[in-house]
Amino acid sequence: MPKHHYLAFDLGASSGRAILGTLAGSKLQLTEIHRFANQMQRVNGHYFWNIFSLFQELKKGLAICVKDFGIQPESVAVDTWGVDFVQLDANGMILSLPYAYRDSRTDTAMDELFKLIPREELYRQTGIQLMQFNSLFQLFAMVKEQNPLLAVTRQILFMPDALNYLFSGAARTEFTIASTSQMLVPGACKWQKELIAKAGIPIDLLGEIIRPGQVIGQLQADVVAETGSRPIPVVAVGGHDTASAIASVPADDKNFAYISSGTWSIFGIEVSQPIVSEKSMELNFTNEGGVEGTTRLLKNIMGMWLIQECRRIWAREYEYSWPEMVDLAQTAEPFKFVIDPDDSRFLNPENMPETIVAYCQENGQGRPQSHAEIIRCIYDSLALKYRKTLDEIRQLSDQQIDRIYMIGGGCNNDFLNQLTADACQLPVYAGPTEATATGNIMMQAKALGQVASLTEIRQVVRNSFQLKEFTPRKPDANIGPASGR
Repeated sequence: MPKHHYLAFDLGASSGRAILGTLAGSKLQLTEIHRFANQMQRVNGHYFWNIFSLFQELKKGLAICVKDFGIQPESVAVDTWGVDFVQLDANGMILSLPYAYRDSRTDTAMDELFKLIPREELYRQTGIQLMQFNSLFQLFAMVKEQNPLLAVTRQILFMPDALNYLFSGAARTEFTIASTSQMLVPGACKWQKELIAKAGIPIDLLGEIIRPGQVIGQLQADVVAETGSRPIPVVAVGGHDTASAIASVPADDKNFAYISSGTWSIFGIEVSQPIVSEKSMELNFTNEGGVEGTTRLLKNIMGMWLIQECRRIWAREYEYSWPEMVDLAQTAEPFKFVIDPDDSRFLNPENMPETIVAYCQENGQGRPQSHAEIIRCIYDSLALKYRKTLDEIRQLSDQQIDRIYMIGGGCNNDFLNQLTADACQLPVYAGPTEATATGNIMMQAKALGQVASLTEIRQVVRNSFQLKEFTPRKPDANIGPASGR
């Protein structure tokens, strides 16, 4: 049976991975080739991503695959988080490090833009969850501050598009990542030009949009020389990591919800058409592009970021392992403390544990006294937030939901998986862990003609990964309220 090899570069806000996918018949095998840390860089009070360091790590991953593992992939593709972008000058050079979405320069951008474009109109035209770091608000902040780089910018490229550009020299804008910007017509590969003009953003900065599953170019000669690879295709997959992840949901029908669990928890359903209404605006849901013309109706929930930041602060004294933190949580009283994970104070605080303690105290719950109580507070709060979000989805769509797929790195957390099943009163199926890389790889296979459709992709995923099921327990005092807060 012939084997086909594809290399996925999956970049998250805290780490990056080069994952080799080997497709043989209807089964996929994953091999981690390279893993590296990623974090925002603070420079002169602002936060940036070091795109050049990231690109170096990606090239290193390709070189390791070819030279150390002895496998020449047939193609490569990149996916990343959403909204952030680089700026190219007239010579095609990257002008500066791209801002990170947690930077504070957009703190007032939404309210300022609402003076020009009413909130209701902005949502109606884009169907995107209003969040201060969306690309529209980032660009608007640059316009308002008369950022000098904007005057010499000839094109912007979102993060996966920019890395694809460094690999191939082809500047293309992929649909799913562009859909996170709050600048597209809902469900369409079309910029919302009138809205963009009202914000004072030059429309010629935005390139033509392509659908995922297309070859955009070949590896450039300098990359070939450095890595030892052949000049293989660079593929535009679901450039937004969540789009790639959702492509790998191992479902055989439409009656499911998903939680892509990582730094963010992305909770939603897959629909054939965007749902843009007064109710979806009130509930602040987003309609992001998916593969094969689908729409991801979802809400972005502050996820493992809360735990990651607590761990980072506590590491000054003791560096917990992830299992140790789960074990601690199970020693604390359930639902004694509850926060809203999406409160703006949790976006990028200096000290996450102190911020959580202050929130609990301000809301009349007292003060968590231990690391165990803080960790338990986070997990309980996420589970309740999931239940609340599920209830909201059911208000927006009559699509039947009889199970939840927990995918991504967070699906290894059996404790949170069970809490989620209990809170939502639905079975939770955990896996695959490397969902984003899986979707990335399978869209490469589709681009090169090895699979024909999203249905076939999901069949391969079902054949290839064993899921773990979590059955909901009846609500009681130890599980917490079923309705959430």
